[in-house]
Amino acid sequence: MTTHRFFVNKNQLRGENVIVTGSQARQMHSVLRLRKGDPIRILDNEGWQYEVELLTVNPDQVTGHIATKSAAIGEPVARLTLYQSLLKQDKFEWVLQKGTELGVSSFVPLITERTIVRQTKLKQNKLVRWQRIIREAAEQSGRGLIPTLFQPIEFATALAETQSNHIALIAWENEAQRTLSATLRSDEVPFSANRPTLPSSPTAALLIGPEGGFTDKEVETAQSASIIPVTLGPRILRAETAAIVATALFLNELGEMK
Repeated sequence: MTTHRFFVNKNQLRGENVIVTGSQARQMHSVLRLRKGDPIRILDNEGWQYEVELLTVNPDQVTGHIATKSAAIGEPVARLTLYQSLLKQDKFEWVLQKGTELGVSSFVPLITERTIVRQTKLKQNKLVRWQRIIREAAEQSGRGLIPTLFQPIEFATALAETQSNHIALIAWENEAQRTLSATLRSDEVPFSANRPTLPSSPTAALLIGPEGGFTDKEVETAQSASIIPVTLGPRILRAETAAIVATALFLNELGEMK
């Protein structure tokens, strides 16, 4: 039997009990049809998970008894921030969902020269919807933390932000030789699956362009900021495909896909 997982706010954990309300309570009652005595797993998004036995299940409120508490699992060893150029809504939502399932730690919508959707601030309804997509994907995929979604930023701001990471990569269709995998195995990278140890809290940034790709000028500027251009193979990928392929390749090199 599958143990259903739910992220809750810390204030919903009260002593040895947990109280769930709103849409999550309705999901438990009406969609999943959980009943008294059923086990669920609660996560507080602070690195802890709780094995819970349900006490009451109603459409407006669910209560449960906390049996055990342990460290949450499911997080990659490296924190990967995906700087994804804004796409049409359905495509961007797909990246959020699949990126969360793979192990992206943070999403930053990016505005570039060729970005069609030039939204500098997410409307509240879109922000709530996208955060819900991320949370549900984190619950479904066994994540220990909910990835963070930031407001959109300009390309130049992203380049400055990436400087705090151990490594930053930019996917570019005009890079003919240097692959992402080979780059992560090179001596200039402070961590890879081939190294015996990793730095404390390794971080990485991955930049993915819009439908029309990054301009040559943008890539040159990125290189001047020590961001490494990489190819994802001989075929041109759609922007949303490139994001998922690059994420999977990156995490695979760290041994996260085994």
